[in-house]
Amino acid sequence: MKTVIDEQHRGFLFKKGKFIKMLEAGTYRTCCGKEIRLTAIDNEPISVFPAVDPNVFESDESFKTQTVMTEAKSGELTIHLVNGVFESVLTPGKYYFWKTDREHTFLRVDLSQSEFPENFPKFLFSLQTLSPYILKAEISSKQIGLLYVDNKYVRTLESGTYYFVKGYVKTNVVLCDTCLKSMDIVGQEILTSDKVTIRLNCVVDYSVIDFIKARSSVEDYVTRLYTLAQLAIRDYVGGKTLDEIIVSKNDMSKYLLERLSEKAKEFFIDIKEAAVKDVILPGEVRDIMNTVLIAEKRAQANVITRREEVASTRSLLNTARLMEENATLYKLKELEYIERICEKVGNINISGGDMLAQLTSVLCGKKEQ
Repeated sequence: MKTVIDEQHRGFLFKKGKFIKMLEAGTYRTCCGKEIRLTAIDNEPISVFPAVDPNVFESDESFKTQTVMTEAKSGELTIHLVNGVFESVLTPGKYYFWKTDREHTFLRVDLSQSEFPENFPKFLFSLQTLSPYILKAEISSKQIGLLYVDNKYVRTLESGTYYFVKGYVKTNVVLCDTCLKSMDIVGQEILTSDKVTIRLNCVVDYSVIDFIKARSSVEDYVTRLYTLAQLAIRDYVGGKTLDEIIVSKNDMSKYLLERLSEKAKEFFIDIKEAAVKDVILPGEVRDIMNTVLIAEKRAQANVITRREEVASTRSLLNTARLMEENATLYKLKELEYIERICEKVGNINISGGDMLAQLTSVLCGKKEQ
């Protein structure tokens, strides 16, 4: 039987199923139970059909010279690169590759560790094929990251992008905001001491002193802070009447700040500000208070009006007394009013002398003798 082997293939000569030697490119004839099995020279692991364990080829010196062998172990991530380009991920086993005109590189990552080797190529982190083995953590300039391996704190990460092995150990990066945080506590329905239900909206500004201790001291420090704020508000409102609460909003904010500052230090939280934003009354109570307010303002307006009327009457009385005692003043006042009246009149006909007396007589009438 004639077999032609080109430059992109190699042949393996078998006699009655037993490997004899590897054949280079050329033309061969076989007989007497001999056969040639071909395999392509490419980047894939060497295999022949029917399947043969490649270990049997190691007895051939030519095969050993033209190939490279690697073994992928369990518990490792073995990455195959050809001429610096990613080729594949190898499952556990023994592999042979042709090294003709190509350079093979095998990167090994211990899956029992959380971090990649320092010389691990960065471009591999972006490959979709490797994503099941990579944990990516992006930390902004206003954050830090807490690295935990198997639920144990390892180190603190500054802003940047990090990659960790997603293997046999549980690796987790907790992102923590280092800037000032605000917590809104809205719609808190609370019963006052005089049995009136009101709603409060509050805001709390805080920062974390020590993230590691804060996370280890309580299960969830944000939820704990929210609960403490609720309890502080209820304690204050429950001991006050509605009228006392309305006039003491600033006192309530001060109480909330002092109460939270004291308690939050226990789990390493620094309270910067705490205040009551809104006190919302029920609709019926709001209508009643509006009615009371309108009545109060109307009464105040009536008092002011009466006070002005009294002052005006007193001023008129004083003016009348002065004019009664002083004829000249009376005459001047009379002329002032005549001037004002004349401004409103079109024409007045007067004959003879003493025009001022006639004008006064026309406008005011004659004095009774």
